[in-house]
Amino acid sequence: MKSNIQIPSRRLSDLLDALEHGLVERRREVRLALLVALAGEHTLLIGPPGTAKSELARRLHLAFEDACYFERLLTRFSVPEELFGPLSISALEQDRYERQTAGYLPQASIAFIDEVFKANSAILNALLTLLNERKFDNGAGRQDCPLISVIGATNEVPEDEVGEAFFDRFLMRLPVSPVSTDGFRELLALEGQRGPPAVSALSEAEREAITVAAGQVVLTDEVAGLLGELRLWLAGEQAYVSDRRWVKIVWLLKVAAACEGRPRLLLWDLWLLPWCAAPDSERQLAVNDWLLARLGVRAALSPARLSRVVEAFEAQASLEQQADDLDYDASGRLKFSSDVDENVVDAKGAAQVARLKYTRRRRYGSSHIGARVRQIDELIQRISGYDAELNDRRAELAAYAKHSLWLDGDFAQRADLNLAATAASLAGLMARALKARGDFESLPRLPSDPGVLPEPVEHEQMAG
Repeated sequence: MKSNIQIPSRRLSDLLDALEHGLVERRREVRLALLVALAGEHTLLIGPPGTAKSELARRLHLAFEDACYFERLLTRFSVPEELFGPLSISALEQDRYERQTAGYLPQASIAFIDEVFKANSAILNALLTLLNERKFDNGAGRQDCPLISVIGATNEVPEDEVGEAFFDRFLMRLPVSPVSTDGFRELLALEGQRGPPAVSALSEAEREAITVAAGQVVLTDEVAGLLGELRLWLAGEQAYVSDRRWVKIVWLLKVAAACEGRPRLLLWDLWLLPWCAAPDSERQLAVNDWLLARLGVRAALSPARLSRVVEAFEAQASLEQQADDLDYDASGRLKFSSDVDENVVDAKGAAQVARLKYTRRRRYGSSHIGARVRQIDELIQRISGYDAELNDRRAELAAYAKHSLWLDGDFAQRADLNLAATAASLAGLMARALKARGDFESLPRLPSDPGVLPEPVEHEQMAG
């Protein structure tokens, strides 16, 4: 199925700029909340009161044409009527237990639920079905709900079983902190400003066009492979991520790509993973660091591994330069030679005693030296190829950052710095490898080549 409606990136970019207007240091939260809503998922904002969480939700509903908005603050005394509507008196007179849902959550498009985990288990269980299936059990029947996305807010993450199940319904978990010292002055200057400028909301047809385009985005082997590696790493860190969540994560990545007009996922799309795959800020930072260390950097050709290979060649070159052989004369007997320096005296002032030597510096044939040079040339070629690959990755990241609607600028900067540091390490390894090559070429040579090839330098194998 193809849609005739096209969503140019510029249209979404203007919409995002309008939604961000007047919010200090909330660019990431605004953009990711909209992206999650376009994917039909939900966002949880984790942070103290007074950090613009409710304002963000109110603005999000402006992004969708004809969207009904619902907002409620929950406490441990909240009752289902506050969220789902009062019981219908006329229905009760006919022995039906039904609620009047008009103006309440079951008929909302965008909803903000503050202190969401303070509700009792009965409310949370009802919300589970509504958030996941867009259905509300109203009396004996199920009511379809037009819900696009819910933004929840909380100060703390739940630990009970029902709370954890509900917590899992939020695909994006975003920590929200008070503005920084740098942003505080800007915040004070906002006093008196009201709301965003006029917003050109997305129609239902435009949302459907994004959904159709996302369904055609290709999940590449490279991206799938790194997702698999992250899944294994998280399992090792005792951080469970359900299969359902992985499927939803990939869909979110595809929606992000579709909004930018891309036919396939790129490695840099994975920058979104920390807030989807990890439940709290500490583990999100760990996932973020893991990604920064891996995106664009091949583990098999990391500087640490390459350094061990270079060290093996350096050690071999030093060993062969210092190696000695027994020295024989023409008759085949050990050839002794004296080595005396008359200007050298011992500690008592006596002249040094003549020393007899029967060894000489080992010499090597052209076959041996040529083989060593070819071995290290293969390593040099790999380093050079990897350096070119890193340059391509940096150019790819720069292009991605320039055109991305969603990318966090801080992540892009840190990722580029990591690639630059890796390239600098490679430059150092290249210099060392070239020196080792020169050391092999300068080995003492035999007058004739016996044609004996050396054993390969022992080092760990690297993937291509």
